[in-house]
Amino acid sequence: MGVMDLMNIIVVFPKLEDAKNIRNALVKNGFLVPAICTTGAQALQHADELGAGIVVSGYSFSDMIYSELRADLPRGFEMILVASQRRLEECRGEDLVCVSIPVRLHDLVNTLNMIQETHARRSRRSSGKPKQRNERDTAAIRQAKELLMARNNMTESEAHRYIQKCSMDNGTNMVETAKMVLSLMA
Repeated sequence: MGVMDLMNIIVVFPKLEDAKNIRNALVKNGFLVPAICTTGAQALQHADELGAGIVVSGYSFSDMIYSELRADLPRGFEMILVASQRRLEECRGEDLVCVSIPVRLHDLVNTLNMIQETHARRSRRSSGKPKQRNERDTAAIRQAKELLMARNNMTESEAHRYIQKCSMDNGTNMVETAKMVLSLMA
């Protein structure tokens, strides 16, 4: 992942020492952390200035809880909630990325990398330039279509639409989806 793919990270925890510790660990792992905060209002102010990024957030602050902060974040922001397992169970089903306390740096770093990679993939996809496929990728799509046609009695266009729809539903490209079809049906 290049420097251009790094997202701004705002760390917000009620205890300044906790926020500083997480910021320092993230910076050591190559992340860009321009702001640490102890209140939701501070985090929102920084988020408005930065425009897009990731908020690594504790559960509650002196002025609000994570869900209020999340609801008020600008559109370009993702949130990672860091809380106790008991608190995280209360949040189940909220379509929220969570990391439990005690924080394992490895888990937090992997979660941040996953969010940044997903964001970078979306940015590349929305850049509007269709990516040229190499022969190997084209062959994988062709083989997956042939397999779907043979096993599921689909026409070539039905197989193509099936792969296309699955890739959109899963947030993957057609080549990844075709390879998944081949591995599952082979």
